[in-house]
Amino acid sequence: MELVFATHNKYKFEEVKNKLPVSINLLSLQDIDCNDDVPETGKTIEENASQKSFFIYNKFKINCFADDTGLEVDALNGKPGVYSARYAGEKPTFLENMNKLLNDVGENPNRNACFRTVISLVIDGYETQFEGKIDGQILSEITGDKGFGYDPIFKPNNYEISFAQMELYQKNEISHRALATEQLIKYLHEIT
Repeated sequence: MELVFATHNKYKFEEVKNKLPVSINLLSLQDIDCNDDVPETGKTIEENASQKSFFIYNKFKINCFADDTGLEVDALNGKPGVYSARYAGEKPTFLENMNKLLNDVGENPNRNACFRTVISLVIDGYETQFEGKIDGQILSEITGDKGFGYDPIFKPNNYEISFAQMELYQKNEISHRALATEQLIKYLHEIT
């Protein structure tokens, strides 16, 4: 089976490719000559993932999956959520997003948060979704220099360090994306 992973992130692509059954030939957006800006205008993480996978499926007529991730902070009523990547504006840096979030949370003692990833898989026009979630705390300051996004201010529950202090293999064993990917891979093993 040929399957497209609708991402421009080569690290995510390689991470998933290495876990898939050998019966699946995983293609990148570059492999199918897709240079489009894949739309992400959904109001939820689920809608965004679905929108991306159906965009590729409908345009290129090839089975596909896409993911979307958001950081949901209790003190901010679930924000930034689906707007995590552009929390501080249209094309903010990771630092601008983190600084806005830390400022918005302020001294609030409720630091509970979660990272959530939803993967939308479209095969022959039918969609299946998979979700991965990890609970944790928002730190009061940037800690660590690994990872990306909000990793330096997110400490998963039962750990004493932020995602940005973990080695990549450690984070990949427990992360929201890893949990969603595991479900996707299990499903693909079952159907191939």
